[in-house]
Amino acid sequence: MNFMTEAMAQAAFWIVVGLTLAGAVIAVFPRNIVYNVLGLVLALTGVAGLYVFLGSMFIGLMQLLIYVGAICVAIVFAIMLSRPLHLEVPQRKLPKVLLAAMASCLFAIALIGVSLRTAWKPAAERGTDWSVATIGELLLTRYDLVFEVISLVLLVAILGAIVTAGFSRRLTS
Repeated sequence: MNFMTEAMAQAAFWIVVGLTLAGAVIAVFPRNIVYNVLGLVLALTGVAGLYVFLGSMFIGLMQLLIYVGAICVAIVFAIMLSRPLHLEVPQRKLPKVLLAAMASCLFAIALIGVSLRTAWKPAAERGTDWSVATIGELLLTRYDLVFEVISLVLLVAILGAIVTAGFSRRLTS
């Protein structure tokens, strides 16, 4: 019985990983913004599932509420601020595509390197209290700079969407 439960948990884990990766691919490759956003929703939901598998129900739920919930707002921003879908999409310039591919590969290599060099331990072995009160205290004391940087990144993303929309509207009118 224990083997069957473990096999089902492994299968569920790999399904969540597959959905996360599929969502990431859908978020990156289609040229339609609606498909990109829906792929991002799928990828972020998969990441929330991975948090649940890691034993952090609170972080998984916050992932769903904050990121996946905020994606609904991003969809509204994207549709309101982007070029109308009936207009022709401009051709991508090869140097920009190559530069983006190189930056992505560099980031992936760095991420894989950090992941391989890190000694991963389950939270239970570390003896850390992962209660909501402890997480809240850490976010407002030890990790307050990270918390503020995340809010600045979101602000820059919103401003970038507004500037990009204004630029694309000037080109189409």
